[in-house]
Amino acid sequence: MMLEDSQEPDVSFCVDQEPAVIQCSQGHRTTLCLRTQQGGSICLLCFSNLISNPCAPTLHVSYALSQLSHALSQPLFLNSLLSFHPHFLISPLLHALSSFDDDPIAQQLIDIITALCASANASVTADFVTQVAEQLSSGTLAWSRRQLYLLHCLGVLLNCQAAEPCMHIRDKVALVSNLVAGLQLPSDEIRGEILFVLYQLSLHAYTSKDCVGADVLQAFCPSLLRLSMEALLKTQRDDVRLNGVECKDPVVYSCLKVLNLFPSTEQAFRQRLVIGFPTLIPVLRFVAEVPFHPAQTHTLKLIQNCVSDCPGIASTSNIEELALILSRMLERHRGGEIGMNPETFLLVCSIFVVLLRIPSSQGASSLAALLQESLKHAVLTSLEKDPGQLLHSLYLLKEAYSYTNEEFTANKSSHLELRNYTVDLCTSHILPWFAMAINEIDEDTVLGVLETFHFILLQNPDTEATELAKVLFSSSWFSFSFGCLGLFPTEKMKWRVYLMLSSLVDILLGNQAGQPVRNAALFLPSDPIDLLFLLGQKNSHDLDLSSCQAAILLLLHVSCLHDDRLAGERSILASLEQYILVNSGDIFSGGIDSLTMMQVLNLYGLCRGLAKVNYEVSHSPEAERILFHILTESEWDLPSAMIHPVAVRWLFQQEKICKPLSYQLLKFCRRNCSDGNQIIIHGDKSHIMDVQVIAELVVTGDNYAAKLLMCLLVQLSEEGAQKHDIVAVVNLIATVINIFPAASDQLCLHGIGNAILTVVYYNSRHSSSSEFLVAILLLICNILSSVHPEKLSDGESWLALSTKLIDSLIPAVKKHGWNQEGLLLVGILSLILHHSSNKVLIEASKSIICNASLISTINSTVQAVSGRGPALIEYDEGTSSGENLIFLLLLYYFSLRCLRAVLPEVLDWQTFLNSPNMMQPLSTINIHWHDLCRLMHFGSPMVKLVASSCLLELFSGISYQKKRKHEELQCFMGQLMSIMTVLEGLVFYDDIRVAMNCCLCLSIILGWEELDMQESGIARSNWYRLIVEEMVMTMAVPCLASTSFINYHKPAVHVTVALLKLQKVPGWMRTVFDDLSISCIIDNLKMDVSPEMVLLFRALLNSGFLKAEHIASLNHALQACRKRMYNNTEEHLMDKHVQKIVSSSDDLGEVCEYLIHLMMSQSSSDANSGNKRLFEEIEMFFSTSTVEGNS
Repeated sequence: MMLEDSQEPDVSFCVDQEPAVIQCSQGHRTTLCLRTQQGGSICLLCFSNLISNPCAPTLHVSYALSQLSHALSQPLFLNSLLSFHPHFLISPLLHALSSFDDDPIAQQLIDIITALCASANASVTADFVTQVAEQLSSGTLAWSRRQLYLLHCLGVLLNCQAAEPCMHIRDKVALVSNLVAGLQLPSDEIRGEILFVLYQLSLHAYTSKDCVGADVLQAFCPSLLRLSMEALLKTQRDDVRLNGVECKDPVVYSCLKVLNLFPSTEQAFRQRLVIGFPTLIPVLRFVAEVPFHPAQTHTLKLIQNCVSDCPGIASTSNIEELALILSRMLERHRGGEIGMNPETFLLVCSIFVVLLRIPSSQGASSLAALLQESLKHAVLTSLEKDPGQLLHSLYLLKEAYSYTNEEFTANKSSHLELRNYTVDLCTSHILPWFAMAINEIDEDTVLGVLETFHFILLQNPDTEATELAKVLFSSSWFSFSFGCLGLFPTEKMKWRVYLMLSSLVDILLGNQAGQPVRNAALFLPSDPIDLLFLLGQKNSHDLDLSSCQAAILLLLHVSCLHDDRLAGERSILASLEQYILVNSGDIFSGGIDSLTMMQVLNLYGLCRGLAKVNYEVSHSPEAERILFHILTESEWDLPSAMIHPVAVRWLFQQEKICKPLSYQLLKFCRRNCSDGNQIIIHGDKSHIMDVQVIAELVVTGDNYAAKLLMCLLVQLSEEGAQKHDIVAVVNLIATVINIFPAASDQLCLHGIGNAILTVVYYNSRHSSSSEFLVAILLLICNILSSVHPEKLSDGESWLALSTKLIDSLIPAVKKHGWNQEGLLLVGILSLILHHSSNKVLIEASKSIICNASLISTINSTVQAVSGRGPALIEYDEGTSSGENLIFLLLLYYFSLRCLRAVLPEVLDWQTFLNSPNMMQPLSTINIHWHDLCRLMHFGSPMVKLVASSCLLELFSGISYQKKRKHEELQCFMGQLMSIMTVLEGLVFYDDIRVAMNCCLCLSIILGWEELDMQESGIARSNWYRLIVEEMVMTMAVPCLASTSFINYHKPAVHVTVALLKLQKVPGWMRTVFDDLSISCIIDNLKMDVSPEMVLLFRALLNSGFLKAEHIASLNHALQACRKRMYNNTEEHLMDKHVQKIVSSSDDLGEVCEYLIHLMMSQSSSDANSGNKRLFEEIEMFFSTSTVEGNS
C-alpha cells in the first residue's frame, strides 16, 4: 500500500510506487492496488490481512484505517474501489469490528462502513446488514465490548436512509429473540444499543412491505414490555430510557397506553412508575415535535401522574426542561406549525399548573420567562382560534399569578415582570375580546373570565390588582356586569357579578367598603330597574331591606363616580328623592350612617348638576329641603368623601348651604395643614375633593367657592381663630393660585385685598410669627404677579394694606437688617408700583413712593453700598448683600415708572440730576446718578442691568418732561460727560440688555439739542466711530467682524441713529456708510430683518445717505418681510411671560426673575418687542420713503 509521505509503518503490504506498474511488496495482483490522489497506492489485500489479524498492533491498524478513511474522501480512489471491488472490504471490516476491543478503532471502522454505505449502491448496505445480523443471530449475546460494537453498527445501518434494510435479515426471529434476551444483561450500554436496534426494527417493520417483521415483534410483545420496563426502572442513563420508548410503532404505542391504564388500578405501580419519570422527559421532547403524534397525550398523562403523585420527583432542571418543551408546544400550536387536540391542550396547561405548585419550582430561574411565553401563546391561541380552550388558559393564568405572589423567591424581578404581564394579558387582550364576544360565548366561559378577573382583584393591595380595577372602571364594568346578568340570569352568575363588584369597591374605597354588597348579594335583584325600585321603598326598620338599600346606594355611588350609571339620571334622581322622602324620619334620627349619607349627597348632587347642564329643572323641593337641612344640622365630611366633580360644583352653587360648605372648607384646610399635600384616605385618590378641585371651582367663577374662601378668612380673623387655621386657609388660597394663576382675578373680585387686610389687622399678635408673615406675604406676592390689572378694584384696602406692611417692615429692617421676609415685601411693593402704570392701585402706590421712612431706609442703604467701589463686584445675586441691593434697585426702578403715572404734574425730573445735598420739592426714593454710575461701573452683571435700567428710566423721564413742558436742560456738562464715559464703556458689555440700556441712554443724551455735541468733541470721538464701524462691519460682512462686537449691532444702532439725527452729522459717517457697505447690508437684510436694522435705514434715508437703487432694494426686501409676517399667523405680536408662582420665601430668585422680566418688558428697549415693533418700523420706513419720493 503506497502512503502519502515517508512516515508509513514498517509492514509488508506497504511498497514504493513504480512508474509503470503498481505492485505491493507481497507480490499481490496489481488489480488490488488502488492509486490515491497523492500518487501513492493502497493494496486492498494487504489492508484486509492487517485489520483481520487480531494480533496486529492497534497502532498500525488505527493508522491503516485512517489512511483508508482519507482515501475514501478522494473521488479517484473511491470510484476505483466501488467500480471494481465494492464488496471486497465488507467481511474484513466486520471481522475487525468483532476482533478488537478498542473504542477508537471501533469508531473508525463504523465511520468507514457508514461512508461506504452512503456512497455505494444498496447492495453494499444490504450485505453489511446481512452479515452483522447473522453474527448477532448465531449465538447468545454476552457482555462484550465487541458485541456492543456490532450492535451499535447494526443500529447505525438500520438508521441509514437505505430502502427496507430489514428485508436482508435472514433470520429475524433468531435476531429478535437474542435481542430481547439481551435486555437482561447487567449493562446499560448493551441495553441501550439493543433497545435502539429494536426501535429501528419496529420503525422498518411497519413501513416495510415485508409484513413478517410485524408478526415477529408482536410475538415478543409481552417479554419486550416487561424487560423494557425493567430496563427503564434500573437504568441511570438517559439514552437507555430514550431508546426504550421513543418510537412510532403501534406496539410501543400500545405500551404507553398500558402504562396509562396501570396507574388507575394499581397504586403500587404508580409508585414504581415515578421512578421512570426522567425517562418520559426526552420522550415528550420527541413526540412534541411531531404534529398530532399518537403518543403525545399518553406521554403527557404519564408525566402528569408522576408529578401529581410525587411532586418531589421533579428536580429544578426537570421542571425547567418540561417548561421549555411545553412552552415550545404552545408556541408552535399558535404559529400553526403543529396542531393540538383539546385533550392535549388541557394536559399541557394542567402539567404547567402542577409544576408551578412544586416547591422546587421557585428555584427555577428560567421558569418565569417560559411561563410568560406559555401564557401568551395559550391565551392568544384560545382567543384567536378556539375560545373553547379559554377556560384551560385561564386556569393556567390564575396559577401563574399565584406563583408570582410567593413570598420566598430568589427571582423577584422576573416574578414582578410576569405578574405585570399577566394583568396586561387581561386588560389588553382578554377584556377587549370579552366585551366583543359576550353575545357569542356560553355561561361557563363568561363565569371563567369573571372568576379570573375576580381572583386578581382579591390579591389587593397588589399594584397590579389596582391597575386591573382602574381598567375595568374605565371600561364601564358596572354596565357590562349587569349586561351579563341580563344574558345569563342565573343565581351563579348573579353571585359572581356582585362579589366581583364588591371587590372593585374594596379597591376603590378601601377598608372593606364593599362588604354591604357581599352582605346583600343573595337578596339583590339582577335588573337595575328593580334596584332603583327597591331603593325607593320605606324600610320601616326592615334589616334585609336596609341592607339591600345600603348596597344599592353603594353600587350607584361607585358607578356614577366613573360615569358608568346603571340608569338615566332622571330615574336615579326620582328613586333617590323617593328614598329621602319616605325615609326622612330615619335620616333625621341618625338611622343612616354618615358614609351612606355622603353617597346620597354625591348621587343627588350629580343628578342635579347634570340636570342643570341639560337645562332640566324638574326636582322635588321637599327632598332638597330635607337634604339641605341634614347638611346644615348634621355632621358630615366632604373632604374625606369620594364625590363626582359635577356634584361638587352643584353643591358650591347652592347659596342655602354656604355656611356648612364654609365649615367643610375649613375642615379641608386643617387636614392639609400648611404643606398643601392632600391626605389620601382611600385606596384610590381619584374623585376626592382635593386642592385641584377647589382651584377649578375658584377659577371658573360660576359658584361661591371664591367668596366662601374670602368669608372664611375674614370670619376666622374676626373670631380670633388659632394661627394654624388662618395659615392653613391662606396656604390653600396660595395653592389655588399656584394651580390656576387666573384664579387671582376671581379672588380679587370677591375682595381678597380686604380679606388680607382683615387678617393683618386682627392678627397683629401673630405678626411676629415667621410662618404667619411668610404665608401672608407669599399670598400677596402671588396675587399681584398673576392678577389682571382691571380686576384690582378695592384700592382702599390695598392702600391700607401697603401702609400696614411698610409700617411693619421698617422697624424690622432697622433691628435685624434685610431678611427674606423684608425682601419679599420689597418685591410686593414693586408689584404694586408696577400695577399703577395701568391706572390701578394709584393711592397705594403714592403711599409707597412718598413714605419717608421707606425713602430714608432705601436711600441710605444704597448710598452705603455704592461707595464700596471695586468691591461692588462681590454684590451679586448669589450673596445676601447682592440680593438686597438688587431688590432695592428694582423698587427704585418701579418707583420711577410709577412717578409718571401717579404724579405727572408734581415731580420735576431734572431734580434727579441735582446734588444730593440740595432740597427736593417732593420727597421720593432718589438714588443719585453718580451712585447709579458707580453701580454700573463696578457692580455685578445683575446690578449693572438693574442700575442701567434705572438710569434709562431716569433719562426717559427727563426727556418726557422736556418735550411736554418745553423746558431746557438744567445740568452741568461735566456731569453728563461723567455719565457718558460710564455708558460708553458698557456699549459692548457681555449682557446685551445692559449694552442696549447704555446705548439708549447715550442716544437720549445725544438728542438733547441744548448740548452742542460738535463743540464738545463727542461727535468727533474715535470711540463713536469705532462703534459705528464695527456695527457696519457686523451687518455688511459678518464673517469679518470682531468677535467681541458680533451680535451687538442692535444696541449700536441706537447710537448711530442718534448721531445721524445731529444737526451736523459727523463727516466720517459718509465714509463709513459708503455705497458698497450699504449695498452689502441690504443684501444681508434679505435673510434677517430686525426692527433695529429698519430703524437704521430710516435714519439713513432721512439723512440722505440712501440712493434710489438702495431704496428700491429695501422696499422689495421689506415687502417680502411683511408678507412673511402676514402669513405667519402662529407667531404672537407680543411676547408673553408665564409667571412662576412663589411657594416659599426661599424662592426669592423667582420673584427677582419676574420683576426683572417686568422691568425689561416695560423699558424703552423692549416696549414694542417682537413682530409688532418690526411691523411698525417697516410701515414708518414706507411712509418716509414715500414722502421722500414725492418730494
